Amino acid sequence: MTRYIKVESAAPSPRTARYSHAVEFNGLLHITGQLPIDPTQPDAALPGTIGEQADLVFLNLSTIAEESEFSLSNCIFARIYLRNFEQDYAGFNAVYDPYFPDADRLPARTTVGVAMLGRNALVEVDLVVGQAGS
Repeated sequence: MTRYIKVESAAPSPRTARYSHAVEFNGLLHITGQLPIDPTQPDAALPGTIGEQADLVFLNLSTIAEESEFSLSNCIFARIYLRNFEQDYAGFNAVYDPYFPDADRLPARTTVGVAMLGRNALVEVDLVVGQAGS
């Protein structure tokens, strides 16, 4: 069974794009790439630092996972897009690492530098999360 999930408490998709916050398929939750958008003020300017932006990204990712009855502790894959790769890699990891503290159960991960992200963001992250016990 496929479940298409829209989470009211997460940052909304822009008016110019149509997508689900996540899609559950075969026991996996595929969370759409999240930008650093404050879900309570989606039109507000983005914060200026990689740490602040990464915090908002993980707020949205966590909200979507939890509202979908999943947990980031069961993340199996993370894809990270950084606009200023060399400058922001360490700062992003300072926010990322506490979400995945178990060194024996780290998600697979790809981190790429990109020329541009929506809303001129510094970071975007999408995840694949498994069910508890998987």
